[in-house]
Amino acid sequence: MSLQLSDSAFPSGFYTMSHGLEGFSQARLVDHGGVVGLLRGLLLHGVGPGDATALARAHEAATAGDWEQVHRVDRLLFASKLNAEMRRASVRSGHQLTDVAGVAVGGPVIGTWAHAIAAKESPGCQPVATAVVYAATGVETTAAVASDLAAFAMSVLGAALRLRLADHREVQVALHALAPVIEQAADEAVARDLDDMGGCVPLADVMSAQHERAEARLFAS
Repeated sequence: MSLQLSDSAFPSGFYTMSHGLEGFSQARLVDHGGVVGLLRGLLLHGVGPGDATALARAHEAATAGDWEQVHRVDRLLFASKLNAEMRRASVRSGHQLTDVAGVAVGGPVIGTWAHAIAAKESPGCQPVATAVVYAATGVETTAAVASDLAAFAMSVLGAALRLRLADHREVQVALHALAPVIEQAADEAVARDLDDMGGCVPLADVMSAQHERAEARLFAS
């Protein structure tokens, strides 16, 4: 299941997102060759402490059938996203992933989660939705976190390709070079307590806020 969900062709909505990269590009803060450094920082200081940590804790709760805790993690993650663009993107992707998984995989766990979203018991952020699907399909916690971080990295690099900040070869070189960073971010996320969840990349929040009001946008985030 981890191969299917982390595939760039999976219709989770990641294709519509640059995860802030377009904002950095519009502000001329990243250029051709600078994407790897930016992505390393986002993985270790933003997505790893934030989304990946939420995924780890929600995965454990879903595996244990503790839906109250799953919803708590989801609400905390939603509240930790400081700008509207990132909140909307995460929720939209989480709902889309839940819908597709309900058709492709099905089962009572995903059904319970889908009902909670429909009833507005939980926002439905993408990392938590991913955690539930992985828990429902027997993917263990570390593999689930690492797979989602890899999907994030591939999504950003795919955006870099479309923004002409990298070519096809550079994307593959970058993805290979980032493998140890993804492993580190995953290990740290799995070990991190929920009370310590939350990334700190202020400039990324600023770029996303500016991107919301950009006159022209290729990506939703």
